Amino acid sequence: MAYAALSSFMYTLNQLLKPNQSFVYRSCTQQHLQSLYQNLSALQDFLDDTTKDIETIKVIEKRIKNVVYKAEDTVDSSLRNIILADCSEDREGACKFFEEELLKVEKDVDSLRKEVMLIEFNKHETRSAELATTTYSPEKSTIEENTIVGMEDDFNVILDSVTAQTDELTVIPIFGMGGIGKTTLVRKVYDDSYIHSRFDKHAWVPISQEYNQRQMLLEVAFSITGSNQQASDDQLMEIVYRCLKGRRFLIVVDDIWSTEAWDQMQRIFPNDDNKSRILLTTRLKYVADYVSCPDFPPHSKSFLSLKDSWNLFTEKLFKKDHCPPLLEEIGKHIVQQCQGLPLSVVVVAGLVGKMDPTHYNWKKVEENLNSFFGTVSERCQSILSLSYNCLPQYLKACFLYVGSFPKDREINVSKLIRLWIAEQFIKARNNKRLEVVAEEYLEELIDRSLILTGTQRANGRVKTCKIHDLLRQLCLSETHTENIVHVMNGNVLVSLLHVIDDQRRVIGLRKHEEKQVYPPMHSNGVTSITRTFVSMQFLNYPDFPEGICSIVSEFKLLKVLDVLSVWCDFSCVIPELVHLRYVSARIEEAVSLAKLRNLQTIILKSRGETELKQQVDIWRMSEIRHVDIDSPLYIYLTLLRQKMIVLESNLCFSITCNHFVSVTLLLLRKS
Repeated sequence: MAYAALSSFMYTLNQLLKPNQSFVYRSCTQQHLQSLYQNLSALQDFLDDTTKDIETIKVIEKRIKNVVYKAEDTVDSSLRNIILADCSEDREGACKFFEEELLKVEKDVDSLRKEVMLIEFNKHETRSAELATTTYSPEKSTIEENTIVGMEDDFNVILDSVTAQTDELTVIPIFGMGGIGKTTLVRKVYDDSYIHSRFDKHAWVPISQEYNQRQMLLEVAFSITGSNQQASDDQLMEIVYRCLKGRRFLIVVDDIWSTEAWDQMQRIFPNDDNKSRILLTTRLKYVADYVSCPDFPPHSKSFLSLKDSWNLFTEKLFKKDHCPPLLEEIGKHIVQQCQGLPLSVVVVAGLVGKMDPTHYNWKKVEENLNSFFGTVSERCQSILSLSYNCLPQYLKACFLYVGSFPKDREINVSKLIRLWIAEQFIKARNNKRLEVVAEEYLEELIDRSLILTGTQRANGRVKTCKIHDLLRQLCLSETHTENIVHVMNGNVLVSLLHVIDDQRRVIGLRKHEEKQVYPPMHSNGVTSITRTFVSMQFLNYPDFPEGICSIVSEFKLLKVLDVLSVWCDFSCVIPELVHLRYVSARIEEAVSLAKLRNLQTIILKSRGETELKQQVDIWRMSEIRHVDIDSPLYIYLTLLRQKMIVLESNLCFSITCNHFVSVTLLLLRKS
């Protein structure tokens, strides 16, 4: 993803611009670094602009990502040579080479910025011409039958709100995940004969993801007057207002995406204190909170219970008949995988319904649920992808990253946040700690019905989170398309380096069962571009334990290494990975972290029973945020005022040690 690529590269440049990094470059280089940083910042501001259409963004994102990745590879490789240089002569040569490469990168990025601005200008002209000629063509609703199996309680709650004795115009918002049945529920209320008879005017207004005021006005005007009005926006507003004035009306605003859209809409609805109602559906909790009335809080559409999911499944398949007893156990297992999402249940029922209802056919479905639900995901993607496309740029990478965690596993929020920070997905906000901002990001994803809350801490904060399988499938589809994360799911350790050499983030999910692991083929001096290597499952290699280590050692530019689940010794590998921001691994001997200046998270566990005296010079690590080492830990603290200020800027430094922490203080008198 372009935004994440920009954030990562800008972080590297920002580190180089700090006074304590002056050893890397000559004074004349600083000007080029600042120019490069400003151009990257302009590109990031461009992506942050939410007024651009999705098509424009996707075209430009790909171009930005390719150029920025190449630029970051060049800079990181050159920096690595400087950091690892053993003598001043080697360092001088490496610095000179770095400056030459930096000039090339600066030129490429500047050309990219100009290219992007030109593309945006041309797109803007085309878009303006299209909007000027917008007309309205009424389309028949694509909603199928209005079955509300498992939604009876929801239906009664909404019915009570619509028929309440409150005279004031009341907005009744319903929110929840895409595909959870909001529209089906509201359609059932809207079509109810009793409800229909209570109102003089009725209108169903679907709102697109990219809100268009004129299109909305044309929808309302057509619903109320029955004719396609050829008029200006102001005239349409007048027509709608006059048609509704003095009449009791029921308006459904379906799938609204922003508070701004509501601010523009609500002006056309008169409040005559005659019990008029507006039913509004949204996937965004903050939108529901914004439009709700004090006496009618937003209604959260919940997932179906297993019993209700099964009833919906069998009704779709067998209508009023019962499911054959021989298929019931297998069928319930299939339905359970839908995790209470009505959209998933209905689509699965549609796919299963195309098969003969035999034990053999359903057993095949049960045995191949992953691939089967992959198909379901494709069928549902047009609905679910709207939630992803509507995300602001800074949340997209965070959401897709969650999808790379194992299926059906509750995700530890503390670990997720540390990984987000190390990946540079979290942008500083209002002088808050990055951990606090990351929690706000998570809350935003939860409020957008994309991430589900798991367990909570005693203070109410989220301890674990999870993701619905269909949304996880959407994540995997997008990460594959965008080449953001490569998820390993099989025994691919043979020549692994060649399999993932062109992947920037690699996450292994399943346990590898190969008894023999062969050493990977070397890359003939070509440095792998992989920046993240994470193993989620326990791996043990008794026959060839150094195999995985030799693979990781080829990833010279790694920034995130999480291999704590791999029962191998990474003592010799870690010191060479000078760009690491996050390391979680097992070691057999003390590791020198002297050249790993960007470390934020250090999690080291002893592989054997021997206690290691691990030395960590904290004050040299200006970015350190979290240390967790299970061996005796010796932290050398130099109480220099400027060093203390650097560390305090992180505001979230924690140390965990299972045995003891020995702190040596070097007190320096003022001269």
